[in-house]
Amino acid sequence: MKEKAKTFQELIEGDQPVLVDFFATWCGPCKMMQPILEDTSRALGDKVKIVKVDVDRNQMAASKFQVRGVPTLILFQQGKILWRESGVLPAHQLTGIIENKIMETA
Repeated sequence: MKEKAKTFQELIEGDQPVLVDFFATWCGPCKMMQPILEDTSRALGDKVKIVKVDVDRNQMAASKFQVRGVPTLILFQQGKILWRESGVLPAHQLTGIIENKIMETA
């Protein structure tokens, strides 16, 4: 049976950490993040869920979290923001930051 799709709010309020990539389709640096996010996902596996949110299609979410520039990455766990950063980060740096933030909350 297929899992019921969760709302954005349900997703970020879960026990599993969620990295949200607020991006725009027209944004060059956002396109650079795609392979970085794929590498991060491979490195971290089930430790974190990675979700992409198009700011042009989801203006309410972008506004709620005061996303002023793209890409903006926000790491959530149980509805709390553990970390946020705007701009492009190398995969090894992003993976290290996420691992450290997850360890701090464990």
